Amino acid sequence: MYSYLPVCHRSQLYSRFPVFCNKHTVFESTCMNMSRAFNICCRNVVSFSDGVPGKGTGVPYFYLTTLDPTARNALKDHRSSLAISEYPLGTCSNADPESPMCAKITLTGRLVLLEANSKEAEFARTALFTKHPEMKGWPKGHDFQVFKLEIEDIFMINWFGGPKPLTVDQYLKYKM
Repeated sequence: MYSYLPVCHRSQLYSRFPVFCNKHTVFESTCMNMSRAFNICCRNVVSFSDGVPGKGTGVPYFYLTTLDPTARNALKDHRSSLAISEYPLGTCSNADPESPMCAKITLTGRLVLLEANSKEAEFARTALFTKHPEMKGWPKGHDFQVFKLEIEDIFMINWFGGPKPLTVDQYLKYKM
C-alpha cells in the first residue's frame, strides 16, 4: 500500500505520515449555534489535504461551506482541533485503532479562512482538488471556501511510553 512506513522513534517523520497520507479526519470546533448557556464541542468528519502528492506541508487545508456548522462555528470561534489516525491507512497490522502501536495525532489551533485570491488559497485548492477531485464540481451557490488550521499544539502517540514531545516548528520543518 505505502512504499515506506516511518520508524516509531522518529517523531517528526511519524507525525507527518498520517497527516500526509489520510484524506479525512474528525474535526472539532465550539458549537456556536446552540441555544444553551454553555458552549459544547461539535465534531464533524471533513476532507482535508496538506499538499499535492509528494509535497506535503503538514498544514491541513479544508474546503468548507458555511451551510455546514463546521465553517460557520469556526468563523465565530476559531479554536479547533483535528484527530488523525494511522488506522485507515491499513498500516497498523492487527492492532486496534486505540493501540499505541497505531499512530494518532491531534493538531490543535485556529481554523482561519484564506483570502480567496491568495497564492496560499491557490495552493490549497490544488492540494484539495488533487486529493478530492469531486470537490471541483461542488455547487458554486453553496459558497465553498478554503480554510486552514494554524497549528498551535500537537499531541501524538505512536508507540508505548506516552505522547511524543514535538513542537509545531519541529513538525512543520520536516519535508515529506
